[in-house]
Amino acid sequence: MTDLTLAAAQAIVATALATARERGLKPLAVAVYDARGALKAFAAEDGTSLRRAEIAMGKANGCLALGLGGRAIAKRAEEQAYFVAAVSHLVGPAAMVPVPGGVLIRQGDVLVGAVGISGDTSDNDEVCALAGIEAAGFSAQTGA
Repeated sequence: MTDLTLAAAQAIVATALATARERGLKPLAVAVYDARGALKAFAAEDGTSLRRAEIAMGKANGCLALGLGGRAIAKRAEEQAYFVAAVSHLVGPAAMVPVPGGVLIRQGDVLVGAVGISGDTSDNDEVCALAGIEAAGFSAQTGA
């Protein structure tokens, strides 16, 4: 099993935040989990709105819980709302937020973790996650 190192998780966070600043986005919260669901790195920029951390964590956690990128979860929520609601209850206090901005991290075919970002639009959150994942040398699975 390929592990997501602390250095790689921190690189994802740093690049995601740098990308947000380059694009003039609203302040972000970025959560990076390893494949087993342990929080590896987290940062919330000054000025993030209330509960952005929990939303970012919920985006990443949902991806890990279902093995899908945030876009696929959002589509499933539209098509099978009761299923996604039920899974949200099972996932527990870590929550599940079924929108883009949650992205699985892969190295080849191996799942190594997930990133969740919240603060701007879901599409912009996802762009920042993709930049961070790529900069750390991994591939991303958005569910698109």
